[in-house]
This record gives sequence, structure tokens and C-alpha cells, in this order.
Amino acid sequence: MTTSPAQVPAPNDFPGGRPRVVIIGSGFGGLFAARALRKAPVDVTLIGKTAQHLFQPLLYQVATGILSEGEIAPATREILRGQKNARVILGEVTEIDVAARTVSSEILGRKTVHPYDELIVAAGAGQSYFGNDQFAEFAPGMKSIDDALELRGRIFGAFELAEIAHDQAEIDRLLTFVVVGAGPTGVEMAGQIAELARRTLRRDFRNINPTGARVILLDAAPAVLPSFGKKLGDRARRQLNEIGVDVQLGAMVTGVDADGLEVKDTDGTVRRIQAATKIWAAGVQASELGRMLGEQTGAEVDRAGRISVEPDLTLPEHPEIHVVGDMMALSKLPGVAQVAIQGGRYAAEAIQRRVTGKKPQDPFHYSDKGSMATISRFSAVADIGPFKFSGFIAWVLWLVVHLMYIVGFKSRVTTVLHWMVSFLGRGRSERVATQQQVYGRLALEQLGPNWEVSKTGGPKNTDPGDEDITQRESA
Repeated sequence: MTTSPAQVPAPNDFPGGRPRVVIIGSGFGGLFAARALRKAPVDVTLIGKTAQHLFQPLLYQVATGILSEGEIAPATREILRGQKNARVILGEVTEIDVAARTVSSEILGRKTVHPYDELIVAAGAGQSYFGNDQFAEFAPGMKSIDDALELRGRIFGAFELAEIAHDQAEIDRLLTFVVVGAGPTGVEMAGQIAELARRTLRRDFRNINPTGARVILLDAAPAVLPSFGKKLGDRARRQLNEIGVDVQLGAMVTGVDADGLEVKDTDGTVRRIQAATKIWAAGVQASELGRMLGEQTGAEVDRAGRISVEPDLTLPEHPEIHVVGDMMALSKLPGVAQVAIQGGRYAAEAIQRRVTGKKPQDPFHYSDKGSMATISRFSAVADIGPFKFSGFIAWVLWLVVHLMYIVGFKSRVTTVLHWMVSFLGRGRSERVATQQQVYGRLALEQLGPNWEVSKTGGPKNTDPGDEDITQRESA
């Protein structure tokens, strides 16, 4: 099946002439904004780069075989199917025209233009390699389902390759796992790889001893979980050490390749760590849409790509544009799920008040519900207002809070079952990994932007007789 580029739509995407709200992003900010508008007299178009809503805080559990991707990423259409005033569009936003009040999205070469009366920009953030994007080839980040599935294949594949290796140096390289970044994602990832090696896989191999795997957590900063404070950070480091994670602080990564990485310590010493599996969990970069908006509106954009917003989360002189979540810069708010959720709801309420002629609400106020991070089975740290917890109590709190925010009853039930398998027993419910998952990203990058001219069903700008760069027969 082939498609052709879409034409510019009619002045209103929906019949009836109601206010048109376009939401960019199907993450926490975008989804919660859409749901908050379910009773509003508006028509909502949610544009998502992927077809699912991703519960990003649990990505590391997909990567380490605890949960399936479906449990943390339900289909956005399924979530919103009962909301009659909302529709979902799959595509990547490539342009926002502030003057014309239109958003352009594209998928497989098919471009669609969406007019708006109100715009909520919640496109989130991606992985930042601090100017060293070449590291991504050998050290995948943890920002998408594709990332998690690729890492699952790399992690479990490293043990498989070590089983058939004969050279001890090669075995050691394969059984060395390096996580870069000692924030919550890095800490949770390092802890789960250590548990995977020491509990789940300890009896599964004959020629290697998985419990001897080396797990290293690197960070250029001087502390683990710096946003949690020194007390909880020190506790987390001790708990990581107890389960076999080698925490190395003040260690800046200066080079990454297929066989390992180079690290520069605070004294200037440069050393090398041989490791087959590298995971990047350090730094984020906001969507490029922030810079696009900044250029058109004059709003300031910081080094991380976040755009400065007014106290009501709108852009200067553009009250119709609301920016929420990881893309906004306001009062040094952190890039966490709760900021996005509360911002999305606030923007939705502002739109409802505007279209119904009600008085504007007070400036946005973020209610900090605390921060949590798991270390290992039955162990976590939690910073909730004046209270600081660690150990089993923090772990139970972490379970309850994360279960509350998983969308859908079915996902909650299966998540609990998989957690029981992993935490009460030794197993992992999701250990399947395919070659496509491991190498698919690299293959697409090597094909470049022309990969769309393969037999994907997308529009073709080439003549029928042009060469197929994939050398595949038509499906």
C-alpha cells in the first residue's frame, strides 16, 4: 500500500467550529492534559511520535527482563478511546508556525498540518551526550521502548557470548557492565543488573559464573543521587556496594567504543575500562521544538533546550501556547513526571477557563510529592518532604506510588504478577531478546534518511524504476 502527502486541512479539523486544542506529545504532560479536557467544549488533537504512552520511570525494568514493554506503554488510542472530543495522530512534529497557528507532523514522508486555537507543547526530552553524540552508537540511552529492548538484548546477550568464549580477557570484557550517570535511572539500572547476575542467572550457565560479573556505576559528580541530599545519597551508595556495584565518582567519560570506555578521574588520570555493555543514563536534552518556539517568540532557551515560560506556563505575548514538562524552564523545576503531570493539568484548566469565559487561575505552583529510587530487591530510598526513608519501607512506598501511576487496570495486575515473580522468586518474566532489537537502531542509522524509500508503504518521491536501496523484494 502506498500513501501520498496529506493536504493542508480545512480551517477546522473538527466539524462544529469548536476551539481546537493541539497537544504535542503523548507522555505524562500531554496525556494528562488531554484527559483533563475530556469535559471541555473543545476538540483535542494529540500528536504522538509513538503510538503509546510511555511510563518512563520503569524502562529499566523492561531492559532487565522484569516487565514487558506493553505493561509500561499502553496504546494511547486505547487510553483515550472513550473520550469523544479527542483524537490521536501518529507522527513526529517537524514544524510549528506560531504566526499561522499551525503544527505540521510527518510520518513516513506523509505530512499533515493541524491548525490550532490553543497549543500544549509537551514533547519531553531525549538523551544528552554533552556534545559527544558519537557515544550513542556504543552506549544506548534509556529514553524509549526501543532503547530498553536494545539494552535487554545487549545485557542478556553478553552472558550468552561469555558462555562460549575461551579467552579469559574476553570473558571479563563481556561480563563487565558500565552504567554512566548516578542519578535515579543509573542507580536503578546498575542495581538491577547486579541482581540479575547474582540471583536470576547464577544457576543458568555451565562455563561461566554470572555472579562474578562486574557492574560499574560511573559519574563525574562527587555523589550518588545528588538531588536526594547527602544522607540518602550515602545510603544508596552503601546499598549499591553491598550488592556488588562498583561506584566510581569523580569519573568523567571521555571516550566510548565497542570494546570499552576511557575515563578521566579528578586528578587528571586517564584510564580505560574494558566493557562490552555500556549504558548512558547521564543528562537530558529537551526537544528541538523548544528552540523552534524560542526563535519565533523571542522566549529564552537554555543550554539544555528548555524554553522559559511565564508563571502561567505560556510563552511571552502568546497566551495560546502552553509549554509543560521537561521542555519548560521555570523556577528551576526538575524534569520529573510530577512536574509534567501537574503542568499538563494546569494548562488544560487554563484552556477550559479561557473558552468558558471564567477568571484565569493563579500562577502555576508545583506540589513536590517527593523523589524515590530503588536500589535492589526490598531496598530503596525515598525523599518525601521532611521525611527521608531508606530500605524496605522506602521500597514498599516506591511500589505503591509507581503502581498508582501505571495506566490501566490490566497493566497494574500483570505488573504485580511480574513483580512477584522477580522479587519473591529468582526469575524474570521477560527475557526474550531478538537480533532485531539489538542491531535495528544501528541498521536504520546506517541506512540514513533514505530508509523510508524501502517497502514501508510511505509515499515515494522517486520513479518506479529507481533502485531500491534495501535490495528487498516488494512485500
